[in-house]
Amino acid sequence: MNVRSSAAVLAAVAVIGAAVPAAADSSPSPSPSQQALPTALYGDGDPQYDGVWRQSLALLAQHTVGVEPPKASVDWLAGQQCADGSFAPYRADTGTACDAKTMVDTNQTAAAVQALAALGGHDAVTGKAVDWLKSVQNKDGGWGYTAGGASDANSTSVVIGALAATGEKPAEVVKDGKSPHDALLKLALPCDSKGGKGGADGAGAFAFQPDKKGELVANADATAAGVVGSLGVGLVVEPGKGEAADAGCEKADTPEQAAANGAAHLIGVLAEDGHLVSALPGSEDQPDYGNTADAVVALAAQGATEQAAKSVAWLEKNAADWAAQSGPAAYAQLIFAAHATGTDPRAFGGSDLVKQLTATGPAAEKSSQTANDDKAGQDEKDEAKAESDSGSGLWWVGSIVGVCLVAAAGIGFLLRGRSRKQQS
Repeated sequence: MNVRSSAAVLAAVAVIGAAVPAAADSSPSPSPSQQALPTALYGDGDPQYDGVWRQSLALLAQHTVGVEPPKASVDWLAGQQCADGSFAPYRADTGTACDAKTMVDTNQTAAAVQALAALGGHDAVTGKAVDWLKSVQNKDGGWGYTAGGASDANSTSVVIGALAATGEKPAEVVKDGKSPHDALLKLALPCDSKGGKGGADGAGAFAFQPDKKGELVANADATAAGVVGSLGVGLVVEPGKGEAADAGCEKADTPEQAAANGAAHLIGVLAEDGHLVSALPGSEDQPDYGNTADAVVALAAQGATEQAAKSVAWLEKNAADWAAQSGPAAYAQLIFAAHATGTDPRAFGGSDLVKQLTATGPAAEKSSQTANDDKAGQDEKDEAKAESDSGSGLWWVGSIVGVCLVAAAGIGFLLRGRSRKQQS
């Protein structure tokens, strides 16, 4: 199987939060695995196909839990951008301009946009990236993994997240009169569908793409992506206020109804074991931790909190080894699932996901909470010193207090500036 034909298969497994996105459609460049990797890069695996993806998820996850990522790591991500605004998975030499052989793709680009938009201060980078994404939008309103590739639910969803992160309204980003939501609706299985695995009920699910016969086949990870995309949100979500998705499937004429149907389908699939299973062709069924985390995020966004809580509890008990083996993007996925359900990522089944994620990269900056605590402690020391120095006169006490107030205001301003997240 060549790189081009493998892209669709791999993308079906992992796009909206997957640890390794699909391979791009170009002749592979020399592997950097034998070279020294950048110290600013998260993870120690070969970044040829997922460097920007895992970096983006790692930085976004740290920001989500109040940890300020290292500046060098943020700069590395922004510096991976090509002149046209797109991102490739990994450019060892950013001094060499991107060309037709550079393996740029929509997923790396959209993930980078979501991370850099959340961190703030990178409007020029995210603006160029969004312009590129718009330029490669398909006539059906969606996106494929690579420019010009057939639209798929996962790629369309992660691009919707990038649009929302930069203040765009996805429903208004159209090509030939079609929006991304139109593309997702075309991939939603009708309520009378039997397009599930082995002829099982596929009602309300999303397909990754139509199969070779043009038929829609339910895919759990594509369904999770379809729910999130239809709701117009990205990789990081807050618990939603939608229907609990227990009313069954209804005809989907709107993105909201498609999301509700997709969530109902996921609830049915997760009900027995609390987790999804691997859907790789030719593989034996086994727990799929990454896609289960994606499903948790989708259910939480829809408002189906009961099943989301059950599945995140399953992840707490079972996902530790998978995350340790898979690396930074996997830790990020679990952090997104924890955040979406109000679960503490620092006490996730006995593990501190934030600490483990941070350990895969360079030393992180202090969290905003830690910085505030340090500031408060220093203020207390300054005040105590001022009181004990009463022999120097009240004017000295007043000066110390004045300096502390000015410092507090300045540091508070900086902290707010560093932690400001661009609102969608």
